[in-house]
Amino acid sequence: MHDIRAIRENPTAFDAGLAKRGLGAMSTLILALDEARRTKILASETAQAAQNAASKEVGAAKAAGNDVEFERLRALVAEKKAEIGRLTDEASAKDAELRAALETIPNIPDASVPMGADEKDNQEVSRWGTPATFDFPPKEHFEIAGPQKGFDFTTAGKISGSRFVVLKAAITRLHRALGQFMLDTHVTEHDLTEVWTPVLVKEEAMYGTGQLPKFAEDSYQTTNGWWLVPTAEVTLTNMVAGEVVDEAALPLRLTAHTQCFRSEAGSAGRDTTGMLRQHQFEKVEMVTICTPEKGLFEHERMTRCAEVILEKLALPYRRMLLCSGDMGFGATKTHDLEVWLPGQNTYREISSVSVCGTFQARRMNARYRGVGKPEYLCTLNGSGLAVGRTMIAVLENGQKADGSVNLPDALYPYLSGKTMITAAGDLA
Repeated sequence: MHDIRAIRENPTAFDAGLAKRGLGAMSTLILALDEARRTKILASETAQAAQNAASKEVGAAKAAGNDVEFERLRALVAEKKAEIGRLTDEASAKDAELRAALETIPNIPDASVPMGADEKDNQEVSRWGTPATFDFPPKEHFEIAGPQKGFDFTTAGKISGSRFVVLKAAITRLHRALGQFMLDTHVTEHDLTEVWTPVLVKEEAMYGTGQLPKFAEDSYQTTNGWWLVPTAEVTLTNMVAGEVVDEAALPLRLTAHTQCFRSEAGSAGRDTTGMLRQHQFEKVEMVTICTPEKGLFEHERMTRCAEVILEKLALPYRRMLLCSGDMGFGATKTHDLEVWLPGQNTYREISSVSVCGTFQARRMNARYRGVGKPEYLCTLNGSGLAVGRTMIAVLENGQKADGSVNLPDALYPYLSGKTMITAAGDLA
């Protein structure tokens, strides 16, 4: 949510930020709604003052026996009361109209964000690792002989439909090991606090992080009004909703491993084979709550937390700085980490790390108290990492000609010392 005071003070900067997003100027509309709202509020306050003054004079007129003046003042009080009610309702309607307009406008890009229309305009910042060379045509994860036995798309389709998978045997254990490895690394090495949260949330939680109202079709809602979280960003960030946090307690650096649910409404026809894009998946999420001036520092720190996971797994990746047209709704700056997938001969997103400034905090009314009055918090979120996509990368980068897969050294302790998936589909 945008700060209406900032728009009043510098509408040109607001429109310039939206232009960077590829959107038209909106300050004129927003300020017109704001002015109408403020005019109604001022008129209501003026009527209230007149009512108060008349109310004081009613008693004096009655005491003086001036029946004519008494009746006039009593009628004036009733008139002003009705006027106040009408103006209050009109002000509330204008306030709701203003809020509805503001809540659909995306965040303003940071000055460091490059101008661009879509993912083709994203900028590569750095690379780590060298993609392996194979003396055979590398396969996609679901085509490799050993792992192939652990992916059951047929049964999942029978139970749930397309874009679901049943994992079995060695693949299930590898998937579980990856999530545990990520959590342990974030907790013991990155000093994040592990949290377990629900995956069903109230509508206001989805609103607070920006999924609602604009992106309702991208998520699932139950018949009794709960929403299934698309990521633990929703629950972790909303832990401070409506709160005033002591500045001394900041930053809050949190992580959680949860099931995630997405309808993938806007991705029809994309990545329909394998488990790259699923309706239900697991992710280890990171969320940081801090003061606004620490936001960019924490953004770099969180990005490194995700990169370390990839490096420990020896997975080549690149860091991308998203352009203004490719960032998420609530982000002011985003790094995407893209892992190398030999089976597709390309880099694919495995983590998106964003700083949102005070944008989400305003929607949640989440503030901190320092030396002065409470101010809005800064929020950040990022994948650390998507478990399924990480498993895909592990399988494709470790594959061998005979259909077996060498597993990363970092996972050995989580797999009872097992170092590979055999061509027969067993851990060995």
